[in-house]
Amino acid sequence: MKNWFKGITRNVVLLGFVSLFTDLTSQMIFPIIPLYLTSVLGASAVVVGAVEGAAETTASLLKVVSGYWSDKIQKRKPFIFVGYGLSSITKPLFALAAFWPLVLGIRVIERIGKGIRGAPRDAIITDSCEPKYYGKAFGFQRAMDGAGSVMGAIMAWLLLPILGYKDLFLISFWPGLIVIFFIFLVKEKKYEPVPEAEKTTLKLSIKLLPNNLKLFVLVSAVFALGHFGYAFLLLKAKSLGFSDSNSILLYVFFYLIYTIMATPAGALSDKFGRKIILSIGFLLFAVTSFGLIFANTLPTLLVAFAIYGVFFAMVDGVQRAFVADTAPKHLKATALGLLQTAIALTALPGGLIAGLLWENFGPNATFIYGGTLSIISCLLFMFVKTKKIIEPEADIKAEV
Repeated sequence: MKNWFKGITRNVVLLGFVSLFTDLTSQMIFPIIPLYLTSVLGASAVVVGAVEGAAETTASLLKVVSGYWSDKIQKRKPFIFVGYGLSSITKPLFALAAFWPLVLGIRVIERIGKGIRGAPRDAIITDSCEPKYYGKAFGFQRAMDGAGSVMGAIMAWLLLPILGYKDLFLISFWPGLIVIFFIFLVKEKKYEPVPEAEKTTLKLSIKLLPNNLKLFVLVSAVFALGHFGYAFLLLKAKSLGFSDSNSILLYVFFYLIYTIMATPAGALSDKFGRKIILSIGFLLFAVTSFGLIFANTLPTLLVAFAIYGVFFAMVDGVQRAFVADTAPKHLKATALGLLQTAIALTALPGGLIAGLLWENFGPNATFIYGGTLSIISCLLFMFVKTKKIIEPEADIKAEV
């Protein structure tokens, strides 16, 4: 058991709890937003896709920018504090949204917080552990994120019938306050001055990244274009007659699988390589997509949601570890931000395409689209080199 936690340092644990409580508040409301849009506000599946895609796309532009500035000034913690703080204070505002454009606006503002914090937080994780434990560290952080999602979704399931949508939005604010406490406890590494970082521009920083890394980012973006997300899995459940509350339970089941598998998947990528784990993950999404075509009963839906959870665990954290492996030391936050930006920039067209296919050709068209692009991504991934490009780094202090 001791060896299992080896490499997961104090900062990684603290940032894990930051993610846990943030996602507890997020997943109290995010799973019900597609349901709120369609059931209460009368929005269509296209609107659901547009809201989700636009929110991520708007925030995506900040991810690489915040990563670049974090590298340039050699600081991570201020970005984390502002990003998480902004997300916490905007979530209760969903209670005031009586029209879907307001939901869109609040969703975008909340995601801006995510855009500010994401890359600097991931960079602190790489600063706080040895490269050989990147997979496990990112897996642990994503698992804690998933645990918060499970807890939040369970609270949503329990409280939605009692409180209704608006009161549930309002109480989501309070757990977010705990996040600030954990952020204060994070100890930021003291960085040596890096002349290269001080002189570079964002464009030059991206240009200096290894070509193999940029190719991987492209593959990840192609995959993200077809990754229609859990919103459409919930719509599938609803189309089969499941109530809003029971749909949330399926969401909880998916995130429970993801939470259990995220750390082992990261550890396996440390041992056997990122490429094999990511390739299996891409293929599992194809299995999920095509399987949803035939999932018309509760048992088959459970299987589809379970496979989706395993896929997400094998891809989410391992993608970050792959980038951390290949990025130069002084450009890690920039590289991690570039990955997140590229993935998020495809969310809007991907969400719109998925929604339009659903509306005009039926759910199966959406699932065929997602499965096909995942197979294409897996084929493109064959051209990405597996050799690690890791620079020697200073010893990591135990307290970090």
